[in-house]
Amino acid sequence: MITERTAAAGRESYQAIRSREREQIILDHLPLVKQVTSRLACCLPASVPVEDLQGWGVFGLMEAVDRFDPQRGVKFETYAITRIRGAVLDGLRSLDWAPRSLRRRARELDQAYARVESRTGRPAQEGEVAAELGISAVELRSTLAELQGAAVVSLQEAIAGGGESGDGGLSLADLIADPGAPDPEASAVTADLAEGLAAAIADLPERERLLVTLFYYEELRPKEIAQVMGISPSRVSQLHTQAILRLKRKFEDRR
Repeated sequence: MITERTAAAGRESYQAIRSREREQIILDHLPLVKQVTSRLACCLPASVPVEDLQGWGVFGLMEAVDRFDPQRGVKFETYAITRIRGAVLDGLRSLDWAPRSLRRRARELDQAYARVESRTGRPAQEGEVAAELGISAVELRSTLAELQGAAVVSLQEAIAGGGESGDGGLSLADLIADPGAPDPEASAVTADLAEGLAAAIADLPERERLLVTLFYYEELRPKEIAQVMGISPSRVSQLHTQAILRLKRKFEDRR
């Protein structure tokens, strides 16, 4: 006969086993946290500690373990990467690491690109944007380098589902990084977004299109991209920011 004491002991044993299984899954997938945070860190200023990114990433991984549903037909690794990235981005937003002056300059730059492209009907060139802002080409390139971190975070903002990235919204970076395996929670809009992304990338100037391919599809680091393209790492940063701003604007126009 099973007594209440025996039943309670059985429940405790089951919970202990589940807890150990959960811990092991988290430990086995910690490399995913390093993978996601290292790629984000290379585009953020040194003032943002990598340890903070990794801490947020671990919370995202824990959440992925607790919320993963294998019946959706998506690999756990794919789901976990999206949750990890979302948690890191939520952490960056809460940290508010970008000062208001930087955000203002990002808006001004974005608006300048939009005005030039509206007049010309083609991707804006650096000289045209510099003239629109009343600054030199050298000053424009310096601004682009400073804005890379803010631009990367804005690129990662959820563009579907109306939620934050950490709440399951699909980010533009999810589509760029793996258009064939998006966040399952956003599958209803994936096809349309992926098609729009492909068109937006195709419209980029040639060098920016190559950079996006090398960074997001081939997953090369900025120094490696610089070697492939025969330019300096700082120039990679500038072109990256330009490409992100153009892609972000394309998707904002679709709303």
